Amino acid sequence: MRVMGLDLGSRTIGVAISDGTGLIAGGVETIRRTSPERDWARLNQLVAELEVTEIVLGYPKNMNGTVGERAQGCEQFAQALRARFPALKVFLWDERLSTVAAERVLIDADLRRSKRRKVIDKMAAVVILQNYLDSLRLRKQS
Repeated sequence: MRVMGLDLGSRTIGVAISDGTGLIAGGVETIRRTSPERDWARLNQLVAELEVTEIVLGYPKNMNGTVGERAQGCEQFAQALRARFPALKVFLWDERLSTVAAERVLIDADLRRSKRRKVIDKMAAVVILQNYLDSLRLRKQS
């Protein structure tokens, strides 16, 4: 089982992947969004290369739990993922505060602000994916 985590932004897409056991998430890259064709081509390439079986897309709900404009955009992107990759399961995962958590990790690692900006989206994808993987493990234990 290889699960891909995505953090969708207007200018970038953070990408993470699980290890083969589905226990640990690791960062892959940050895709700079230049055109839909190039974005999809890179995602197609990563899905094939990494042998992805599931995709977890960050779902940016508002802090009060409502669905705003950004979350609606993620819902549309999830539909497009399902259409492009019909063999894969695609899940939306509540990502509230994932960027804040990723920023803390990077600050704790003593990365300068300029370097943090380059990897924050990838780290947010790691946080989203790791939270999803942890929830699967907890469900199996119950």
